[in-house]
Amino acid sequence: MTTLAPSAAPTLTIGPHAVRPPVVLAPMAGITNAPFRTLCREFAEGVGEAGDGGGFPPRSAPDAATARRGLFVSEMITTRALVERNEKTMQLIHFDAAETPRSIQLYGVDPVTVGKAVRMIVDEDLADHIDLNFGCPVPKVTRKGGGSALPYKRPLLRAILREAVTGAGDLPVTMKMRKGIDDDHITYLDAGRIAVEEGVTAIALHGRTAAQHYGGTADWDAIARLKEHVPEIPVLGNGDIWSADDALRMVRETGCDGVVVGRGCLGRPWLFSDLVTAFEGGGASAAPTLREVAAVMRRHAELLGEWIGDESRGVIDFRKHVAWYLKGFSVGSEMRKRLAVTSSLAELDEGLGRLELDQPWPSDADGPRGRTSGNNRVVLPDGWLKDPYDCAGVGPDAELDTSGG
Repeated sequence: MTTLAPSAAPTLTIGPHAVRPPVVLAPMAGITNAPFRTLCREFAEGVGEAGDGGGFPPRSAPDAATARRGLFVSEMITTRALVERNEKTMQLIHFDAAETPRSIQLYGVDPVTVGKAVRMIVDEDLADHIDLNFGCPVPKVTRKGGGSALPYKRPLLRAILREAVTGAGDLPVTMKMRKGIDDDHITYLDAGRIAVEEGVTAIALHGRTAAQHYGGTADWDAIARLKEHVPEIPVLGNGDIWSADDALRMVRETGCDGVVVGRGCLGRPWLFSDLVTAFEGGGASAAPTLREVAAVMRRHAELLGEWIGDESRGVIDFRKHVAWYLKGFSVGSEMRKRLAVTSSLAELDEGLGRLELDQPWPSDADGPRGRTSGNNRVVLPDGWLKDPYDCAGVGPDAELDTSGG
């Protein structure tokens, strides 16, 4: 595994928060809840000093010197749902006592509602950092003019950023976006300049358009161009980071100030251990055996049950992670199906115990996971593309009323 010399490991500055190494867990709907953030954070913080090489399972009580090894962001929180104190949303903004800084990602299309949500976060001390979502490509978001559709409307983007930054006061505000809607409607350079002018602290760019969703190859050259275009603030790169080597290569090739990891950590929360080791100049981390992976799976399911307050619901929620954890391992189709329908920790333990647990890490286990579809028609409000400066018709009614994407 490629590494950096310890002295070369960069620090990402987000307002008052120094994040070293500059690694961010991307918000993912239904994934980056408190239990998953706990797993990723434990692996990042459990690496120890550079060169330790990580290990399984992660330490549950990290040394003080390992604090803030990464930034771990919540699921997407809808501003309307937050302001209305939707029950599901209020659970999603719960942070473990050990999480610092507490990072919330907000989605909104109405500047007034976004402003109210940001001021609520500040007044009630709900978070230490606010990220704004302008990158989500899913139809239920873009058809309202939100997510990756919104930066096309330059005045609306500016108004939302101004309300957020003003309302946030001393809290840093960052934003995550895509290149644009499609190849004919590229927005990221204009959006980056607007962000700088409105006081945004840092920008993360996913090197794909909304039309690409998660298909094809991420355009890392766009990340480099954005970094050149807005040298005043940190630029983070996102897209096709499946390993620590990918992260270091992105930094070298684009000059970006840090990386945002999304699908690369699905079923791989220990990727954050690898990332810390690589950025801090340590040796290659030991790849886990299936026995070690099974232990992480079990802990993940248990944490979900504790968070939800119901063991069965926690195990059911965990089902979607099973295929990601087991990718590449020799596990028969019947056993995969069996593990994917478990409803209790006892059933999960019984199924995991039937696996050939001494299997070493498979050579084909890395690579794309999660959604990979591309070349989609982007669902937009009627007439959205006629004029990038006409924002008529976008207001409170376009706000989604539920969080989580």
